[in-house]
Amino acid sequence: MPGGDDLVHLSYQVPSVTDYLRLRKDGGLSAFSEEAARIGLEGTLFAVTLKLKGRTIGMGRIVGDGGCFMQIVDIAVDPRHRGKGLGKRIMAALMEHARTVLPETAFLSLLADPPADQLYAKFGFKETAPASIGMSCRVT
Repeated sequence: MPGGDDLVHLSYQVPSVTDYLRLRKDGGLSAFSEEAARIGLEGTLFAVTLKLKGRTIGMGRIVGDGGCFMQIVDIAVDPRHRGKGLGKRIMAALMEHARTVLPETAFLSLLADPPADQLYAKFGFKETAPASIGMSCRVT
């Protein structure tokens, strides 16, 4: 996108519930109710949004207790804007925050679906198996 990346504005703000749900859906991420999204977004420690001409086209968040355990979540870029380094830009901003604000002993984790795991590896994330196994469940 020649000259286009400078048109994408990065801000340190939590996305709106509407933008959050849209980006998750468009990005192929699991769905949440509007109520769950509102509650979850209120608990954000740090967030990044990318906007193009006023429209939110990317996001990423750090959630957790702020001292010991944090997780990077909701890395999403509108499919029409993928392949332009925007996911890397989101991750760079999240990692800069983590490195400058979080305690050096903090544990920062994420769940990665291929091929996004290749992006996260560039920021120092490694698979934990077989030493530990990531696990999850949906509350139903």
